[in-house]
Amino acid sequence: MSDSARAATLLKEHRESIDRLDAILVYTLAERFKRTQAVGRLKAEHDLPPSDPDRESKQMARLEQLALEADLDPSLAKKFLTFIISEVIRHHEKFLK
Repeated sequence: MSDSARAATLLKEHRESIDRLDAILVYTLAERFKRTQAVGRLKAEHDLPPSDPDRESKQMARLEQLALEADLDPSLAKKFLTFIISEVIRHHEKFLK
């Protein structure tokens, strides 16, 4: 097998792995949002605020530590969690209406 053929095979394998990981991310994110929607309904039923800055801060620190342990850039992990939190709060605010 030529170097080009080996490279093409490896590339295909890497991309198949990436595709599987993307599917895992999407399904995991969907499950997370199902849970946070349940939290949003509970907060609305009990007249609790849609955001919890103390919890968000603790989660940010926790995710930063997990990122370091996983050898992932913590700033990327923080951006990701910031996006998720903003979406969760937006969903929670909808339950208040």
